[in-house]
Amino acid sequence: MQSINELFSRLSRSPFRQKFHLGHAEYVYCQKKGEKMVAQHAAEFIRDRLSAAEPVNDGQQTPLRGHPVFIAQHATATCCRGCLSKWHRIPQHQAMTAEQQAWVTAVIVHWLRQEMQRPLPPERPRRKKPINDRQLPLI
Repeated sequence: MQSINELFSRLSRSPFRQKFHLGHAEYVYCQKKGEKMVAQHAAEFIRDRLSAAEPVNDGQQTPLRGHPVFIAQHATATCCRGCLSKWHRIPQHQAMTAEQQAWVTAVIVHWLRQEMQRPLPPERPRRKKPINDRQLPLI
């Protein structure tokens, strides 16, 4: 198995993987929950969504937002069995071993640690819902 430094060196050369970063909400979530809890979430997501030989909706099971682990999975190519095969040499169509699941969790936690060393991202302004003509009061 490759080292985590070798993996992150390879990932750093991928423009697609480099565009992922935690947003304000995900950053604050990591601060509030702590590394131990977020690592537990990562392990659960890997076990429940990826570890089966043929995961449900493989290739589409990891959302692009909603939890810091989801963002980390895309940044670290741990989002689907295809990426796990290409980047981590974890074979497809076989259930993941406990050791492979631990590796993936460690990779995600490593990326999250790096992200938490960055400054807190600015909060994005919320979009206002457009006013529908039918919602305007009649005069």
